[in-house]
Amino acid sequence: MRISELSAHAGVSPASIKFYTREELLPAGERTGYNQTDYTQAHVDRLRLIRALIEVGGLSVAAARDVLRAIDDERMPLPHVLGEAQHAIPKRSTPARAESVQRVVAAAAERGWCVSTDNPGVELAAGVLDAYEVIGRHDLTTTLPQYAAAAELVAAADLDALDRSGSREAMAETVVVGTVLGDSLFAGLRRLAQQAETHRRYGTPENEEKKS
Repeated sequence: MRISELSAHAGVSPASIKFYTREELLPAGERTGYNQTDYTQAHVDRLRLIRALIEVGGLSVAAARDVLRAIDDERMPLPHVLGEAQHAIPKRSTPARAESVQRVVAAAAERGWCVSTDNPGVELAAGVLDAYEVIGRHDLTTTLPQYAAAAELVAAADLDALDRSGSREAMAETVVVGTVLGDSLFAGLRRLAQQAETHRRYGTPENEEKKS
């Protein structure tokens, strides 16, 4: 297919296709003549993945390039692909306090988790505990064990999906997509669950009853 067809199938402008090719996110098409390039379904699939990582997952172009390279590198073990995906997600600019880091590490140890100290999740979770302290809501830190238990269930679902993926390439893509987009999926479902649990505990507001 020509670039115009690729653009229509993938929902990406020709200018963006050329940009992603220059930035090494998208493999170049096959040159078939002067100023003419052919693309395949694999290019359509890659462009859709690029859009998902950048537009939904919030990755920078550089971070997306790193995780795509991890997917493509057949020599890279899957745990390393996971690490690339986790480190690609935007991070806090201010390091968390040592006390908060230690509290997160202790919560992980209580669950029996075997995790590395440089896992970006440590800083991310510890940063939230710092914020609780800053706004004077130390009481909210008591939810940490429950959040850890919920995270364990979600992680098991992630790995179940990985086991069903099949080929190494599909498994690597599942690791990246599940990690980068899974945060948004879980956040969306959490909001739905919060509303449902609020209605269960405190009743349905009158204006909500009128809508139903």
